[in-house]
Amino acid sequence: MPNNRARREATALVFLVFLLGVVFGGVGDHLWRVRAASQQPPNTKPTRDEVMNGLKQQLELTPEQQKRIGVAIDDTRAKWQALYAPLDAPREQIRQQGRANIRAILTPEQQIKFDDFLRRLDEQRKKEAAAAAAAAAH
Repeated sequence: MPNNRARREATALVFLVFLLGVVFGGVGDHLWRVRAASQQPPNTKPTRDEVMNGLKQQLELTPEQQKRIGVAIDDTRAKWQALYAPLDAPREQIRQQGRANIRAILTPEQQIKFDDFLRRLDEQRKKEAAAAAAAAAH
């Protein structure tokens, strides 16, 4: 009898540990997903409209203030764009050199697949740039 009781206790303990693992894993997964969903993707900046709406709500701006602040935001963004524009050509040159370095390592069959991968990557980059430009215009 003592042996059966010890087995039942051990079985119950193993089951309890398993159940606690499932519960804590589920809670941890849920918390992780909530945290990840609440964070902005890296390297994204708020659109002009998002900034203006936030300022309007926080500061209770008058229509005249909204207009003048909008001009200030547009001016600042234009200056940032002008500051980084000269880096576009060197950045593209570095990108192309890196691609050439990788291509030199690959077999001809792999190069074809790599070129297809780069084509899709470039298309995605263009879509994101177009979306960012449209968001910045608003």
